[in-house]
Amino acid sequence: MSSNNRHPFQAMALMSAILSQLVGSVLIGIFSGRWLDRIAGTEPLFLIIGLLIGLAAGVYALLRLVHHFFSGD
Repeated sequence: MSSNNRHPFQAMALMSAILSQLVGSVLIGIFSGRWLDRIAGTEPLFLIIGLLIGLAAGVYALLRLVHHFFSGD
């Protein structure tokens, strides 16, 4: 599909998917890090690690989604 045939709804769908993947992965990382901190008793350690892992997972998912969107599959 060429870029001239894309509709505004497709762009809105792409932006909402990007937003939900980034926010969702970061929130999952934060809450799982807080949960592990409560269990292990290491207050900010796993929170920071979970945040970074969630951010990395979100960026990876974003890149895959954008590549899939522009490849036309």
